Amino acid sequence: MTGGTKMSETKPFGISKQWVYDAYLKVKANKGSGGVDGINLIEFDKEYRNHLYKLWNRMSSGSYLPPPVKLMEIPKKGGGLRPLGIPTIADRIGQTVVKELLEPVLDPLFHDDSYGYRSGKSAIEAVTKARERCWKYGWVIDLDIKGFFDNIPHDLLMKAVRKHCDCKWMLLYIERWLVAPLQLSDGRIVARTKGVPQGSIIGPVLANLYLHYCMDSWLSKVYPYCPFERYADDAIIHCWTKYDGMRIMKALEERLKQCGLEMHPLKTKLVYCKDSNRNKEHPNVSFDFLGYTFKPRQAQNGRKDGSFTNWLPAVSIKAMKSMNEKMRGWDVLKQAGTTIQEIAEKINPVLRGWINYYSKFYKTTLRNFMHIVNVKLASWARRKYKNLRVSEMKAMRWLHGISVRQPTLFAHWKLLKSIPTVR
Repeated sequence: MTGGTKMSETKPFGISKQWVYDAYLKVKANKGSGGVDGINLIEFDKEYRNHLYKLWNRMSSGSYLPPPVKLMEIPKKGGGLRPLGIPTIADRIGQTVVKELLEPVLDPLFHDDSYGYRSGKSAIEAVTKARERCWKYGWVIDLDIKGFFDNIPHDLLMKAVRKHCDCKWMLLYIERWLVAPLQLSDGRIVARTKGVPQGSIIGPVLANLYLHYCMDSWLSKVYPYCPFERYADDAIIHCWTKYDGMRIMKALEERLKQCGLEMHPLKTKLVYCKDSNRNKEHPNVSFDFLGYTFKPRQAQNGRKDGSFTNWLPAVSIKAMKSMNEKMRGWDVLKQAGTTIQEIAEKINPVLRGWINYYSKFYKTTLRNFMHIVNVKLASWARRKYKNLRVSEMKAMRWLHGISVRQPTLFAHWKLLKSIPTVR
């Protein structure tokens, strides 16, 4: 299959071969594992022409039936497991075809403060805007929607889709993808009557559409004086007063219920943005948003009279716990035969990603955490070199010497001013 644009006149649905080919290139670039059919991208690529022709042929004729979605469970930052649905490679391509056509129609509808899964929007932008508004507004609703992705009602979701899409074949396949069953790790097949599986290609745009009508546009219309930031189902709402916050929480709880969703009764809370100018007592004076913890922190005022309390975000405990878990899984640190240069090559991309995201605000917290990397490097060195086994201090001094000679060897050394802590 070469990716031509010619469409067969005998097919009931006019789906371009070029759309399918372009979607394949996007799926290939995003990588990822295979689904229930056991075909990964490497195997798919070997016979991609045949696979793409079969997919195009079935989708164009209306006979394409999505296979079950492979269920995987991945650890959540706050503990527990998050269900993740893995469609087959072919199914991901089909979903990408629809997403590429549907997204340009829906995205202009979405609110400016909806940041998740949108081109030109990012999580760090949402954190930045949240920080600015917390300085202005004294109260925040830290919203948690219980099992959002698993509980979206299909009938209400499709009603929203049909409002903006009248393409029969797109509607047909969106409905089929929504009800495609899950295959559990033991092989059992479980039917789905609601929800959008996390891990699907089409899921994020559908979820954004649903929350646009369920929450974003409703909030903007009913409470225009209370702005919000939302990234997928992670959202906070700013309020002028405690009374406003309590009133909006109650109204939003009812609104979500009307939309088939539930506000989590324990995780949703009203938070007071306490600082030097706001010194009331309140049980909740912190919240987590997109890997950052917002709370009162000491900040320098630029004058000789010292510091003051400001409401600032910094990398959260959950995020640091997740990063530490990732470090524990670094096999390269468990292999005595590797060189320190090989370790740097392996872990630097991960370190740069963490630093680029979590050092945007109040980097002192991240800087203190990053000393853990040096401790792990020193532990590796003690296993590798006999003369360093006598003490951790000797290993840290050895690491310090390397940082002086090669200050850019590890990405986090710049954050630590290039020199690891010597203990």
